[in-house]
This record gives sequence, C-alpha cells and structure tokens, in this order.
Amino acid sequence: MNLLTRRSFVTTAAAGVTALGTLSANPHHASAQLVYTTSDWKLAAFNRIVHDPARVKQVYDVVAINDGRFLNNIKNSLNGLHFGFGIPAAQVKVVAALHGPANMLNYDDFIWKKYQIGAWLKVQDPATGKPALRNPFFASGTALHYASQDPSSETSLYQDKSIQALQSRGVAFLSCHTATEEQVRVLVQHNQLTAEPESIVREMLAHLIPEALSVASMVAAIALLQSDGRYTYITV
Repeated sequence: MNLLTRRSFVTTAAAGVTALGTLSANPHHASAQLVYTTSDWKLAAFNRIVHDPARVKQVYDVVAINDGRFLNNIKNSLNGLHFGFGIPAAQVKVVAALHGPANMLNYDDFIWKKYQIGAWLKVQDPATGKPALRNPFFASGTALHYASQDPSSETSLYQDKSIQALQSRGVAFLSCHTATEEQVRVLVQHNQLTAEPESIVREMLAHLIPEALSVASMVAAIALLQSDGRYTYITV
C-alpha cells in the first residue's frame, strides 16, 4: 500500500483510465454524454458521503482489479481501526472509489454475463476457472449469515471480503460515470457490438450493484472527499 499526494493520485488515476483505450471515430460518439452535470446524478447522496461525521474517514482509489485484493485491504482497515485501535464501527467510514477496470465491479451479474466482462478484462471465476459470467467479487457466499462472531474466524463477517459484506459494514462503493462512458466505447469495439454506446451506458446504470453510487468523475470526486470531507487517501 502506498500513501500518495493529491497530485500523484490524479496522475495515476488518469493514466489508468487512458490505458483502457482511446475513443474511435465512431459517429455514435456525437450523442455521448461524456460529462455529467449536477442535475444528471445523485449529487445529494454523494454530499452525504463527503460530510459523513465519522471520526476516521478513508478513501481507497482503485483502478486495477488485481483479483479483488483491494477488498482484503479494506477489510483489514475496518478490522484494524475497530478491533486494534478501538474506534467504534460507527465512527469509521470507508469509501471505495472504483474507476479504470475496477469500475466494472460496480455492475451486477446481468451486465457481466451479457457483455462478457470476465473475458474482456481477463477475470476468472474462482468457481469455474473460466472467464467470469458473473461479478465474482460482489456476493457473500454466506448470504451474510455467519457461524462465528470471532473477528479472527474465517467464518465471521469480519473476514468476509465480498463487496456485499463490506457494504453491510458501511463501506460506500462509487462508480465513475466518465469511466463507464469510455469503457463502453472500448467494449463496443472489443465485442463488435452494434448497439448505440449510450444505450449500453443507460443499461449499465440500471444494473449497478445495490447501493453503489455513480459519480460524475472519480478523480474529481476523490478531490472533494479529501478537501471537503477530510478523507485520508490510499491506493493499493
């Protein structure tokens, strides 16, 4: 894990989005909504996250999927702060700011299967060993029912690093609208799709995982989380 300055994270995050591929000269791009305005998204919901009154607030800037290892880091943050440092769980707020390839973890199984996200991003389903036809990082295999309350037990909530389990512990997952727009255009070319890119974007936004919030631009959202919300910044 590396703590970075704001200048560093803007450079790193922008590079991650660019690495997905440049936009083609497809005429469909003329109707794209690459830039959200304040009336287009749930700004009030984002502001509630920014101004959350928790004592300890941390934002994870995540670009690479990397087998979902960042989820384990978030789990360790929650456990260390609560059990190790004695911070009440209600006084800890963690935000997962996903953009670049990691942005696709904000979408449900329908999107992963229909658009072959696993094959595109080379994500294997651990249950099959084949390209994932579902979002393998979302659901908890326990349906949030646990055999143990011991935080050191693998059968407890505290060792469950699924997105679903982390959300139940108060972690907010953010999706980048700009990344989605750009990724869809790459996906259209990769899968040789004939649908309008913007229609796919709308479909994806209708299939966000529960409680995920699409923000206008992740690099901008992280800046506000830091400057206005006093979130500490970390990338993994």
